[in-house]
Amino acid sequence: MTTFNQITFPIKDHLDNFEPFFREAVVSNIPMLDKILHYIIRRKGKQMRPIMIFLSAGLCGNISEKSYHGALTIELIHSATLVHDDVVDDSFQRRGAFSINALWRNKISVLVGDFILGKGLTWCIEHKEYKFLELISETVSAMSEGEIIQIDKARKLDITREVYFDIIEKKTASLLACSAAIGAASTTDDDDTINELKQFGKDLGIAFQIKDDVLDYQNSNIIGKPTGNDLRERKVTLPLIYALEKSSTKEQKAILRKLRKKKKNSKDISELTEFVITNGGLQHANEQMNIFTERAHARLMKFPKTEYRDALEHYIEFVTTRNK
Repeated sequence: MTTFNQITFPIKDHLDNFEPFFREAVVSNIPMLDKILHYIIRRKGKQMRPIMIFLSAGLCGNISEKSYHGALTIELIHSATLVHDDVVDDSFQRRGAFSINALWRNKISVLVGDFILGKGLTWCIEHKEYKFLELISETVSAMSEGEIIQIDKARKLDITREVYFDIIEKKTASLLACSAAIGAASTTDDDDTINELKQFGKDLGIAFQIKDDVLDYQNSNIIGKPTGNDLRERKVTLPLIYALEKSSTKEQKAILRKLRKKKKNSKDISELTEFVITNGGLQHANEQMNIFTERAHARLMKFPKTEYRDALEHYIEFVTTRNK
């Protein structure tokens, strides 16, 4: 199994240098805001998107100061979306710790998210990274659209396979696609190369989200959110969509009726999960994930073999074999 060190091996020094670079950029003269920003920095995850930027930059040329600018901007945008997502989802935990809205409530959380988002966009303008700004603006719009569509469909429970893929492409894959494209754009002006990396990131991002949706059905509490969280929030993802497709009209109505319940107990979640597993939902989702994984791999193979390409191959494997 791929280890995290295999992914980061060629860019370890850059990641080490990026840590203080990021910390110095995320400061405020407002004590309360500065305290919240430091809380966010201390609890950031594996930085998979900055890693994508550095690896994509190395794949297409030489990692430069522009690559650091891109990594900083993406990490800011990602951090802002996480803060906003927790407000939207009314979630009080993030990576095993209290979320910002759990500690400082929704009003402050929304404003902090706005501040971080503005910081990322301002950084692009101050450093004249207009290509980054173009890619990021497009991505933020897509992510907002994806979130709104998902909320609307959670109310109506009329999501189709096509709508599901539209949601995850906009909401999740677009940011990884943007990261790969920014990495390429930090070292080359060739639009074909930038677009190829963008499509690579999109395919991998879709595979990433399908994997996430599968993990939500597994009996594990190590994934940063409760098992069955999507079901509790009435989010209809690919495993459930496929199970419903394979069911009779009577079964579909019974399952959707259970899914519409505002408060689901452990028995409800267990029955819904069993329905999905019995009807092959997880197997189908894994098969679809592999299709997008293979697409991403095929795009990557168009580039010369280097340590950066090897690391990105490990990145693909890591995304699709993780257990959290």
